[in-house]
Amino acid sequence: MKIHPLADRIVVKVLEAEEVTKGGIVLPDTAKEKPQEAEVVAVGKGRVSDEGKVIAPEVKVGDKVLFGKYSGTEIKIDAEDYLILKEDDILAIVK
Repeated sequence: MKIHPLADRIVVKVLEAEEVTKGGIVLPDTAKEKPQEAEVVAVGKGRVSDEGKVIAPEVKVGDKVLFGKYSGTEIKIDAEDYLILKEDDILAIVK
C-alpha cells in the first residue's frame, strides 16, 4: 500500500453493496444505499493518551468493519476507492 495513516486513522476499502435483494429484485445504482461495510487495508500506530502513551487501535489489517454512513474522507489511489476513518468512526468488527 502506498499510503500509511497517521495516529488513530485507518484506511479501508469499502465493500460493494448487494445488487439483488433477498426477494430477487435487481437494484439500479441510483437505488442502492451507500455501503457501510469495509475491509481494513492500513492502520495507524494509534492515539496518544494524556500521559503520553500510545494506545494501539483495536482493528488490524484484514478485519471487516462497520462504520457510520457519512464517516471518513474518500480518496482514490491507483483507480481504487478507499476511505480514511478515525478509529472512533468504526462501529464494530464483523466476525
